[in-house]
Amino acid sequence: MKAIRIREAGGPEVLELSEYPQPVPGEGQVLIRVAATALNRADILQREGKYPPPSGESEIPGLEVSGWIEALGPGCHRFEPGEAVCALLAGGGYATYVTVHETLVMPVPAGMSLVAAAAIPEAFITAWQALTRLGQVEAGETVLIHAGGSGVGTAAIQLAAALGAIPIVTASPGKHALCLSLGAAQALDYKAGPFVEACLAYTDRRGINLAIDCIGGPYLSQHLEVLAPDGRLVLLAAMGGTRAEADLRQILRKRLTLMGSTLRNRSLAYKAELVASFGAFAAPLWADGTLRPVLDQVMPWTAVAAAHTRLESNLSAGKIVLTVSADPPGSA
Repeated sequence: MKAIRIREAGGPEVLELSEYPQPVPGEGQVLIRVAATALNRADILQREGKYPPPSGESEIPGLEVSGWIEALGPGCHRFEPGEAVCALLAGGGYATYVTVHETLVMPVPAGMSLVAAAAIPEAFITAWQALTRLGQVEAGETVLIHAGGSGVGTAAIQLAAALGAIPIVTASPGKHALCLSLGAAQALDYKAGPFVEACLAYTDRRGINLAIDCIGGPYLSQHLEVLAPDGRLVLLAAMGGTRAEADLRQILRKRLTLMGSTLRNRSLAYKAELVASFGAFAAPLWADGTLRPVLDQVMPWTAVAAAHTRLESNLSAGKIVLTVSADPPGSA
């Protein structure tokens, strides 16, 4: 099969199309013929040598795909060959074939293209984990979502609103209209300075109940100030830096909870539960348009270097999708 390999740690130019052995599905796994894959910040970190795949996982980048079931491994019973699916991966998505445990596979929503479906798994499951499993969001609570125009951000806005929460986002001004159209109650310019006063004013000084952050160090002190009593901070990345100074008395006084999480190295059982709970919640919401993957650009996977460059530029709004194959199973 063909796959994109990382020749060495470096910039987008180290990504190259190569030949790889086709994987064989093991116990409980399915083989997917890949139609499309979508980019994630983790792909950039892996390319730079800063985020290797978990032990035993594919060295090929790519954390989500859509495609068709090509073959079933021993013990599989959830899907049939030829079925259109999308899947959450720990690696291997930039390839013509990938194997994954069937519990991490979801059917493509009715009426949705395989290209759009490739943008669902990593972004929506990450947002679902942050809001529900970690953040324990409740209806009526206010949620501050940073990088609102990103793949995870656009998913989190929609899910927070669907859960009955009130999303506030930070994003560049050019992405505000998109965020508001997805359900954000307010959009703040992250370049305009501290977000604390705007959030407090919006909440009548009560503060934010849950913050979902990918910036890290530079925002910590602001989060401790803006969070309401019993507020929660979920850290998903530290794009702005890992060091911070903060007044810890605010954590004590307001009984705050600070937590961090990645998804890629979680156990199969943990990820399977997330996929199942998200799938059950989202199923009716794809059909009525409450939820939708947001696509920035669709590019052929031969343009993977240009796609990485665009993602790193922070110009993208939503997900960048790479098309891999337009051919269904059996047409190798």
